[in-house]
Amino acid sequence: LCLLAFDEEGHGEMVGVVICKVDKRSAERGGHLRGYIGMLTVKDSCRRKGIGSMLVERAIRKMIELNCAEAVLETEVSNRGALNLYENLGFIRDKRLEKYYLNGQDAFRLKLSLRPYHQNQKQKDYKDDDQEGHTGEKNKKKT
Repeated sequence: LCLLAFDEEGHGEMVGVVICKVDKRSAERGGHLRGYIGMLTVKDSCRRKGIGSMLVERAIRKMIELNCAEAVLETEVSNRGALNLYENLGFIRDKRLEKYYLNGQDAFRLKLSLRPYHQNQKQKDYKDDDQEGHTGEKNKKKT
């Protein structure tokens, strides 16, 4: 899955991208589907405008639609901007991966449980069905 953001005020230039996937191997082994964010980048001049958060939120919504139980990613321990963005979206630090990157830098693996979103969606669907049922009964009584 690749989601792009374009500059609407300028010349329609691409200003951000998130690339992610759904890992089905864990589900095939009896586990659950896992969404993985492989890369997020936003053009330097467009940072701090919510574009990165918007792209990640859209990726998460797609993962929820695909019934993923969690979303995971890695980011350098020194990347404060990325850590702030993801932690503000609810990701938690799962573990530190020593010398994860080719440059020798450590990474944090971050995780976001998507199960609460599935629960909220089920509750919303139930409430919507319930409301439709009441509306239907009221309409029947009037006719």
